[in-house]
Amino acid sequence: MTSYGVAPEQDWNALGNEEFRTLVRSDFEQHYPAHLRYPSRRLLWSEQDDWYLRMARKGWIAPSWPVEFGGMGLAPAKLLIFLEEQERWGIARFQDHGIRMIGPVLIRYGTPAQQRRLLPPILRCEQRYCQGYSEPEAGSDLAGLRTTATPDGADWVVDGTKIWTTMAYDVTHMFLLARTGSAGAKQAQISFFLLDLAMPGVTIRKIRDMAGEEELCEVFLDRVRIPGDNLVGAVNQGWTVAKSVLGFERIHVGSPALPTSGLRLLEQVAGARGLADDTAFTDQIAGLRLDVEHLTAVYEEFALRLERGEELGPDVSMLKLWATETFQRIADLVIEVAGPAGGCAGAVELGGELVPVLSAYYRAKPSTIYGGSSEVQRNIIAKQVLKLPSA
Repeated sequence: MTSYGVAPEQDWNALGNEEFRTLVRSDFEQHYPAHLRYPSRRLLWSEQDDWYLRMARKGWIAPSWPVEFGGMGLAPAKLLIFLEEQERWGIARFQDHGIRMIGPVLIRYGTPAQQRRLLPPILRCEQRYCQGYSEPEAGSDLAGLRTTATPDGADWVVDGTKIWTTMAYDVTHMFLLARTGSAGAKQAQISFFLLDLAMPGVTIRKIRDMAGEEELCEVFLDRVRIPGDNLVGAVNQGWTVAKSVLGFERIHVGSPALPTSGLRLLEQVAGARGLADDTAFTDQIAGLRLDVEHLTAVYEEFALRLERGEELGPDVSMLKLWATETFQRIADLVIEVAGPAGGCAGAVELGGELVPVLSAYYRAKPSTIYGGSSEVQRNIIAKQVLKLPSA
């Protein structure tokens, strides 16, 4: 064991790319449970814990983290191979923001004491995180949040409500933004905290979505005490930390994984409906495949930039916009191609198989909203990338 995690079996970056791909592919195909491949919904921790605890013991839980912090330390090309093989084999994406977001944030902004205390339990999957950004009535204006944090001795006392918090009931911790100041720009009044959801004063209410799932939650914070050493970054500097988290989130949401899964469902439905050789349909799917191929190329460029340690600029909004709206077009075509089955909830028998026709549609609609809606992404691109004047 290193001070943070499992010591790497070897220097993965010393392997050739194809040798590394063969090794990773063999491991995934041999050990990943077949019944968990290509899930149509987010899996609960209890459904995937065996796999990810194995990955933790193996030292593969954090492929992008540096070796000195317990990760695999994969170079950009190796990391892309690792992620490609996960997606190719249909491995459910780990729904833990601790690995994907908080770990990189602590490595960049955390104190050495915070890194020593907080990174090891994330690597062991003992502490798993959700995101506490959105609030009722705040819409997409993240800087307009109303949750407050007031200093009280060595602690902060937090009051407020967070909403659309994914899987809050299935994790142990939340990272959140709270207002800690009252002067200057709204963005300069916000701080970034880590919260143990077992603390007194935390109430979690599930929200049932249109697919009948309960992935989303509302989280009520009533005089919840957060230790002072769970403040990440300086007081009133949380906006800087939050933007880096949004960069990590948007590159993950901007992955080609969603539209690729949509294409797989579209091909299955079209085959069952006997449309695989229909000229009009093949023209449509060819255009969508090209969109996904182009998205993949752009995604790889952003991933390389991130792994070189570069800050992601506002142009990463293009990635999120492209991926989610392409996925939505694919999901809409699935319903059209499915014919009468396109209006049926649950698995529908098509071509002798049970097919969850609406599963892509259910995921596509919210994907254009979470992580910043499509309208917000367009505003960011217009103002911060293209420098267009305000109306």
